[in-house]
Amino acid sequence: MSKLILVTGGARSGKSTFAEALALSSGRKVTYIATAQIWDEEMAYRVQKHRQSRPAEWDLIEEPLNIREVLFSLKENVGVVLLDCVTLWLSNLILKYHSIEPDPYAKSTNQIEHYSTEQTQPFYEQQIEQKILALVREAAAAALEINPTVILVTNEVGSGIVPDNPLARAYRDLAGRSNQILAQAAAEVYLVVAGYPLEVKGPGQLILDRLQER
Repeated sequence: MSKLILVTGGARSGKSTFAEALALSSGRKVTYIATAQIWDEEMAYRVQKHRQSRPAEWDLIEEPLNIREVLFSLKENVGVVLLDCVTLWLSNLILKYHSIEPDPYAKSTNQIEHYSTEQTQPFYEQQIEQKILALVREAAAAALEINPTVILVTNEVGSGIVPDNPLARAYRDLAGRSNQILAQAAAEVYLVVAGYPLEVKGPGQLILDRLQER
């Protein structure tokens, strides 16, 4: 069974640097899975900076959606798989499954008056979120079934301000729930703050979790 490590933190917290250091410290071959998609010049610049900062000998797989399948393709690998990042993967899935419709109340002078819980309960919340969370569970299970150690980098999206639109709030909630699923499956969880990793879950916590399951 593989070892799953989750590294989380805020924007520019140093989580990617720490995750890369973990991968390097293994002394084994590293396969890097990049989930970013390039939509504009700014994103192209960010991706290029990431590429330049990584060791040239690392293998690179660019996959924005099918993470479970990619992990299984590396099943016999004896090295380390580093995926950066989970939250971009989730964003890609939302863009795939969630069609953004015009606000039906945009022209209303009193949207609250016309608000209906049944009508405006996001379809995303009811069905698309569950579909994406199922993919997260499948990816977590795959990470535990393959040979290499798997390091996942994610973001603490919920630590910031409450987003001002429904889709962004749904994304924030999805990211938080996904992180919980991955953390539960992981043997180690690190929260990186200002460049310093804090161990959230280690071998001792894993033993406690198993005892609580009895």
